[in-house]
Amino acid sequence: MRKISLLLSILLIFAANVSQAQLAKDSWAFGFGFKYPRFVSVNVTPLNTNYGGFLSLQRNFSEHVGLRFQAGYSHFAYEFPSALTGTVETNTNAITGDLDVMYYLIPCEPISPYFFGGIGGVFRMLNANRWTTTLDDNALGFQLNAGAGLEMNIDSEWKALVEFGYHITNNSELDGTVIPTEANGRDSYMTLNLGLLYFLEKGEPSKFCQLYSGITQEYKDMTDYDRIDEMIKKHIPKEVIKEVVVEKPMKAMMMDKWVLIGVNFDFNSTKFSAESYPILYDAAKTLLLNPNLKVEIQGYTDNVGSESYNKNLAQKRADVVKGYLTSKGIAANRLTAVGYGESNPVADNKTADGRAMNRRIEFKVQ
Repeated sequence: MRKISLLLSILLIFAANVSQAQLAKDSWAFGFGFKYPRFVSVNVTPLNTNYGGFLSLQRNFSEHVGLRFQAGYSHFAYEFPSALTGTVETNTNAITGDLDVMYYLIPCEPISPYFFGGIGGVFRMLNANRWTTTLDDNALGFQLNAGAGLEMNIDSEWKALVEFGYHITNNSELDGTVIPTEANGRDSYMTLNLGLLYFLEKGEPSKFCQLYSGITQEYKDMTDYDRIDEMIKKHIPKEVIKEVVVEKPMKAMMMDKWVLIGVNFDFNSTKFSAESYPILYDAAKTLLLNPNLKVEIQGYTDNVGSESYNKNLAQKRADVVKGYLTSKGIAANRLTAVGYGESNPVADNKTADGRAMNRRIEFKVQ
């Protein structure tokens, strides 16, 4: 177990320093690796000299959902007490075939966690030295599977994987013992898998994962939503409804107005501020999830400068936002960019916070 823990640590450190691989909307992958199986909740005492391996064929239907067939071999070592010879050491060999549904929580990250669950068959082969001698040497049963794992990017075609699984069989014969007074009458075991995935075929690149390009963790952490929320409470006029702020885009769409508070630019520039990227990311994600939605991108400024200059600057900023969204997969014919300058302020231009709120982008749902 110490060697396994060391290998797991090396894999995690390696994956954390690998750049993100491009994820496809759908794909086929072949997997292989080592397995450490161990009995739990059985009538025998498990030993540590267990080993095994696995092969898998995986079909990912989307960024989040996949289906996997996994074939495996497990060697279980264990011991039990004997009235004649004392402690007896023996083993069970098992060949398994499992069909599992997989769900990826955050598929676009370099280290992607997932859950799985499913059903499978298990063909067990008992050693001649066993507690219950009336059992057949070989028999076929089935099992239920559940577990979790991590996939870690290596390059565009390879991923490393670490997976923990729990399996419960339909009878109590896997450990070679059957006791009439057993409570549940089912054997169970856990597995720790270490392996590799090779992607044989990929569909079109994922538009959702493209949203992450250009957004570093530093940018994500710099967005102070609490500060923005306090600005809204202090400065936003009563007639402006709070639910139109960017943190609630779905409610905003129902109201035909969607204010991207926090999408700011450097002074007298069309360059985004660092904290703008996560907000634009959320906006692009919402538009991708609603392909029939069309919006007018409205650029606004504060009242510093002439009206004509501010209108021209607002137009350039609206164009920049449109360019960002189209680069992330939003069709250009769904977007119209218009600069409104310093008109229609949502806060008081006499304060710094109020001017910051007025330097904004709004989406008008069409």
